[in-house]
Amino acid sequence: MSPRFPSAVALPLVVAALLAGCTQVIRPESNVKPAFVGVVTKSSYDGVADDLLTAGMGKSGLGGATPPAIAVATAPTAAELRRLAIFNNYRALVDVAPAGGYGTLYGPNVDANGVATSNEGRIAGTEYTAYADDGTGRRNVTMLVQVPAKFDAAKPCIVTAVSSGSRGVWGAIGTAGEWGLKHNCAVAYTDKGTGTGLHDLASDTVNLQSGLRAPRAAAGSASNFTANVTDAQRAAYLAGDPFRVAFKQAHSQQNPEKDWGRDTLNAIRFALYVLNEQYAQRSADGVARATFTPANTVVIASSVSNGAGAALAAAELDTEGLIDGVAVAEPQIQLLPNAGVTVKRGAQTLVGTGRPLYDYFSLANLYQPCASLSARAGGAPGAALVPGAVATNRCAALQSRGLLKAATTAAQADESMDILLAAGWPPESTVLHASHFALAVPPTLLGYANAYGRFSVTDNLCGYSYAPVGADNKPAAFPAPGLAQYFGIANGLPPSGAVTIVNENAAGGPMRDTVSVSASTGKQDFNIDGAICLRNLWTGTGANADRVRAGVNELLHTGNLHGKPAIIVHGRSDSLVPVAFTSRPYYGLNKLTEGSASMLTYVEVANAQHFDAFIDNAALPGYDSRLVPLHYYFLQAMDRMYARLTQGTALPPSQVVRTTPRGGTPGAAPAITTANVPPISNTPAASDTITYSGGTVTIPD
Repeated sequence: MSPRFPSAVALPLVVAALLAGCTQVIRPESNVKPAFVGVVTKSSYDGVADDLLTAGMGKSGLGGATPPAIAVATAPTAAELRRLAIFNNYRALVDVAPAGGYGTLYGPNVDANGVATSNEGRIAGTEYTAYADDGTGRRNVTMLVQVPAKFDAAKPCIVTAVSSGSRGVWGAIGTAGEWGLKHNCAVAYTDKGTGTGLHDLASDTVNLQSGLRAPRAAAGSASNFTANVTDAQRAAYLAGDPFRVAFKQAHSQQNPEKDWGRDTLNAIRFALYVLNEQYAQRSADGVARATFTPANTVVIASSVSNGAGAALAAAELDTEGLIDGVAVAEPQIQLLPNAGVTVKRGAQTLVGTGRPLYDYFSLANLYQPCASLSARAGGAPGAALVPGAVATNRCAALQSRGLLKAATTAAQADESMDILLAAGWPPESTVLHASHFALAVPPTLLGYANAYGRFSVTDNLCGYSYAPVGADNKPAAFPAPGLAQYFGIANGLPPSGAVTIVNENAAGGPMRDTVSVSASTGKQDFNIDGAICLRNLWTGTGANADRVRAGVNELLHTGNLHGKPAIIVHGRSDSLVPVAFTSRPYYGLNKLTEGSASMLTYVEVANAQHFDAFIDNAALPGYDSRLVPLHYYFLQAMDRMYARLTQGTALPPSQVVRTTPRGGTPGAAPAITTANVPPISNTPAASDTITYSGGTVTIPD
């Protein structure tokens, strides 16, 4: 693909010149709002009191410890919810501690050339928001396009910022969003059908697109999400299970992940429409012309984690030439089985295209608590989050059910760790299992179990539900301030804000899952009954397992990027979305599928993992001394792709980047410098080069 940046503004003049000698006037193509786009809301920000990137808080506010204030706790305004959502979503994706690189290597004050400045990084511009829907009002995928005031219509560009994790529309503001705005590109956000769709069944209220709450009946089709239950069903459910709530990703019964690629493409289409409305010349009747098109606008599909998987899925689906290149980090992408792919790293050889998310998450959920007791996990950051006595009970429960063979707790812990390593977890992740289990694995697994099987909130799948809880850890009424502000606080799947996961089958009645006593063992063991049930939805038989596996089969990907240039960066130590299940086999499948047409580069970063926000978290000392920010390499990937598309600069070879941890005292590691994070190399050493040949990917050890 040759570099291109034609003058979009000049296009109408060219058309006019061509038509000057014609006797018949041919009207240029009009800018037509895509059929899937609902009502469009437009807001402008001056870059002083409020702005696109920091909601007026600037670099200092985003990095501060105090969330933005809500004047009336039970009645926040839409602007206050937007600010709170940007604050929480930005900080969830990057390390905002100066020692970790915020303000020096990255952050709002670091300009497009990577130079740290003294300004606060506020960016003026315009924001357009709309739902993408099929006419039923049930999908209502939120899209948002930010157009910076410095957008250059002569060099038009669009960057997608698909939400990471299960977050709402602001879920990529700190990653792809920030990069795009700094480079004067329009940024196309989408929540991809996840996000903050909370239906509080007790009050029967829902979120609107703005985050404000309204009664279900009053919201109607403007609701971000309304559970598909009748009034009678809702009343009957609450009679037995009071205070329960439903969430969009888990309970929409639409398996939204199967449409993440389409949602990303729709966000691009919406962005093109918006750019034409804002910048294109208009015909005599006032209709904007379709000046900005895929042919003259550079589009980079980008994001991290789930958003990265969505960007790759979009590139695979793209038949219109909407996307020019892909630059993503730590993609959660699930692949069609293909035994023609082999991945080798050192003595380990894995055949095939990795594991689907549900497989490896349900395996982790089962064994990680016990594995956290292994001597190999000694000194693990966040080890205290998995109490030793409860983990010991999990080991014993696994052994009593024939899922472990060893007789002692120490041996059971080692056996559990061996199971995870043999499945494909990297040895570098052994010290991360405890914190990842405590903070991420069970909620993610439960949300996807419901989503893949299209279960209703009333099903209480595997004996789980969602609810606020009181001081006694039993379901309780939703605190009014927490409910009103939930849009700005939530991460898409509980635990989040006041809502947590409830073990419906706990001994003594429904209880917060993490402290519940399992009915089958009479002990606190992280709900072994629920964990086995969730695992059996993948390995077992029955209607529910069939539903989950069918849902997974709807979203497996081919690895065919149709020759688009692409770059993936992924942390070698990633324990949540391990490289062995995702990026490594995706690279191999792409090479196998596209052959010589493949233009994919894969960069694996040593000493990097999935959650940069954990690095300088005071509750997780040791992340700071052991790990470097993957975000720094995501920014490099974006820079490399932009240079490829605009200047024709070759992408770097696939490689392992050898970083140097900050070291020092856990919790007080010295400040990071560029010496810790060498750049992606244009000429990596042979010992660092990732190679592909005859279906085999070889990863340097």
